[in-house]
Amino acid sequence: MAAAALADPADPAAAVRAAYEQRAADRRARAARAHAAAARISNARLAVFVLGIAWAWGVFGDGRLPGWSLLGPVAAFLALVVRHDALLRRAQAAERAAGWYEDGLARLDARFAGRGSGGERFRDPHHPYAEDLDLFGPGSLFELLCRARTTAGEETLAAWLCAPAPPDVVRARQEAARELRDALDLREELALTGERVAVGLHADALARWGEGAPPAPPAALRAAAGALAAASAALAVALLLGAPVLIPWLLVLALAAGFALAVRARVRRVLRETDAAVRDLDLLRELLAILEREPWRAPRLAALRAAVSGAGGEPASRAIAGLTRLAQLLDARRNQLFAPIGAALLFTTQVAFAIDAWRARHGPALRRWIEAVGELEALASLAGQAYEHPADAWPELVADGPLFDARALGHPLLAVARCVRNDVRLDERTRVLVVSGSNMSGKSTLLRSVGANAVLALAGAPVRAAALRLSPLAVGASIRVTDSLQEGHSRFYAEIRRLRQIVDATGGPLPVLFLLDEVLHGTNSHDRRIGAEAVVRSLVARGAIGLVTTHDLALARLAEAPELRAANVHFEDELVGGEMRFDYRMRPGVVTRSNAIALMRAVGLEV
Repeated sequence: MAAAALADPADPAAAVRAAYEQRAADRRARAARAHAAAARISNARLAVFVLGIAWAWGVFGDGRLPGWSLLGPVAAFLALVVRHDALLRRAQAAERAAGWYEDGLARLDARFAGRGSGGERFRDPHHPYAEDLDLFGPGSLFELLCRARTTAGEETLAAWLCAPAPPDVVRARQEAARELRDALDLREELALTGERVAVGLHADALARWGEGAPPAPPAALRAAAGALAAASAALAVALLLGAPVLIPWLLVLALAAGFALAVRARVRRVLRETDAAVRDLDLLRELLAILEREPWRAPRLAALRAAVSGAGGEPASRAIAGLTRLAQLLDARRNQLFAPIGAALLFTTQVAFAIDAWRARHGPALRRWIEAVGELEALASLAGQAYEHPADAWPELVADGPLFDARALGHPLLAVARCVRNDVRLDERTRVLVVSGSNMSGKSTLLRSVGANAVLALAGAPVRAAALRLSPLAVGASIRVTDSLQEGHSRFYAEIRRLRQIVDATGGPLPVLFLLDEVLHGTNSHDRRIGAEAVVRSLVARGAIGLVTTHDLALARLAEAPELRAANVHFEDELVGGEMRFDYRMRPGVVTRSNAIALMRAVGLEV
C-alpha cells in the first residue's frame, strides 16, 4: 500500500500498478495466514495422534475402554488431515495469485523477460517477420502478451500473431478484449485454473481420443451386461439370506464370465485408450465452467459460450463431469478387495461401455471445447495488455488502403518511460520512407515499432500509439536475417531469399507492408544501391508500402523518382563530451553527418 501511495501520478498505469501491488500483498497475506493455520492444524494432528496411541492402549492394552470409542480419535485425526491439506492448497493458490500479480508488475517495468512463456516452440526462421520483430523467445512480444496457461491458449495467441485476421474478426476480438479488460478477478481465476490445467491435463491426447470415437456399443449389449449384473447381485443377496440359489448363481457367474470374455477386446481397447487421455479432467471442467457461467455481452465471447455445449445442449462442464465420474469408477478396478465383486457385477465391462457411449456422444466436441478455452485465454491476454497499458490505443481498421497512419508510435517492448514516440504515415501519396541516420540512432527500432504494432493491430490487440489507422496488410521484414550453417547459406543469400519471399507476398490478397533494414549491406556499395533500388521499385509497383533504412546516402535518391512516391526521413545524434547522444526523433530529409569515426574514437580505437 505504501508503494501504491508513492505511484507517479503522471504514469498512465499508476492505478494499475497500485491495484497489482495491493492484490499481490493481499494474496501473500492470505498465503501466510493459511500456512500459519496449517502449522496449528499440524500440531493438533500430532497431539491427536499421541492421544490416539494412548487411547488404543486403553482399548487393546488393559481393556478399560470399549473398542468403539477409538473411532473418536481416528475420526478427529482424519478430519485434521483433510483440513491440513485444504489449507495447504489454499496457501499454494494464494502464492500463485501473488506471483501472477508480481508478473504483471514486472511487465509494467519492462523486466518480464524470462518470467513467462516465450513461445520458443513457435519460432520459425522462415516466417516473413517473426524473427525480425521478436515475436517469440525471451523478452518477446509473445512473452509480453501471453497470460495463457494451457497449450491451446498459447497456440491460439501464437497463430494470431503470425497471420493477420480479417477486419471483422479483429473488431470482434477487440470488443471481447474490452469486456475482459476490467474483469480482473475473472482473469486471475482463469489464469490460475489454467495453470493447473497446463500441469495436469493432456489436452492433445484428450482431443485425439474424442475424435477417434468408435460407434457406441449396441443398446442390447449394454442391456445384457446390466441384466447379468443385476441377476448376479440379486442371487448373491438371496444366497446370503439363506436361499438355496447357489447353483443358479454359479450359472449366472459363468454366463457373466463368458460375456466378459466375448467383449474383452473392446473393453481392453477402452481401458488402454482412456487411461492415456482422460487424466485430470476436472481441471478442464473448471475452465469450461468459467466460460459457461458468465453473461457475456461481446458477440465473440457469447459465441464461445455457445460452442461449449454438448449433445442436446448439455453444458460441456456437466458432460465432462460425467466423464470424470466414469474415469474415477474405472480406477476402482485396481482395488484388489473390490476385484471379485467387480467381476461378478461385470463392473469394468459396464463402465467401459458407458465410456464408449459417452465418447460417441460427446467425443467429437472435445477439441472444440478445448479450442474455445484456448481462445478465451488468448482474448484474456489481449485484455491484460490493454488493462496494463491504458494509454495504448485500440487501432482502427479501414477498408481503403494501403494505409498505415500512426500518431506517437512507440515500441511495445520498451518501458513506457523510455519509449520515444514518432508519427509515421504511409499511404497512396507516400508509399516509401527512406530512413537514414548514424549508427544506433533508432532506424532499426523504428522499423520494429512499425512492424510490431501492425502485427498487434491485425491480431486484435491494443498498440503502443496515441492513435493508429491501418488497412489490412501483410507484413514482410528483412531486419535480422542471418546465415545458416545447417542449410549452408550465407547471410547475403539468406537476405535475398527473404527479399524474394516479401516480393512474392505481393501476389497475395493483401497489400504488403515491407520493412527493410540496411538492405543488401552484405555486398559492395555499387551492387547494393542498384539491387536495393530495384527491390523497392518492384515492391512499390506491386502495390506495397514500407520503410527502408540505409547508410548509403545514394539510396536516398529514391525520393527523387516521382513514380515511387518516396520521402526521406532521418535520425540525428550529437557528440557531447566524447559521448554520443541520441534523441531518437524522426525528422524530414536526409541525414547530413555520420558518427562512425566518433564512435570508434569513443571506445579507444585510433583512427
